[in-house]
Amino acid sequence: MDTAATALTFRDATDADVDELVALVESAYRGDSSRVGWTTEADILQGQRTDPEGVREIIKSADGRVLTVEQGGRTVACCQLERRGGHAYFGMFAVTPTAQGGGLGKAVLAEAERQARETWGATEMHMTVISVRDDLIAWYERRGYRRTGEMTPFPYGDERYGIPQRDDLQFELLVKPLA
Repeated sequence: MDTAATALTFRDATDADVDELVALVESAYRGDSSRVGWTTEADILQGQRTDPEGVREIIKSADGRVLTVEQGGRTVACCQLERRGGHAYFGMFAVTPTAQGGGLGKAVLAEAERQARETWGATEMHMTVISVRDDLIAWYERRGYRRTGEMTPFPYGDERYGIPQRDDLQFELLVKPLA
């Protein structure tokens, strides 16, 4: 998909978007539909990636928002942005599997960074990535993120985050200066 061919529209999600956003996130990371794209976690996690309550909570948060990306009248991507002091947190990033690999993700990430910097004055963007996702971490590194080596445990036993298929999962903090 050539993102330049059809303009992208960025807007904050509302309650009316919740079901569509949950479906988008699930399609990008879980089950057979996710295997069309390259961001699938289907081999390391089964079960859900998010749920309506979690998405609604971010939308309603005073310091958070879900950036919804539309192209040609349909939702094609989303991400979570959250203000955390002097930095912003980037999460729940999803691009519809059939649109992956064409520059859409790069455009969404750049817009999220711009908005965090300009709206909140954030000087850094933080995110956590499952540490065994070498291809995904390399993609972020090509966009200026650096691995910190700072790990947090995966929430084993909490099926809201999925059902792990291996016992070595943890999250690594990645950071990028925005100034």
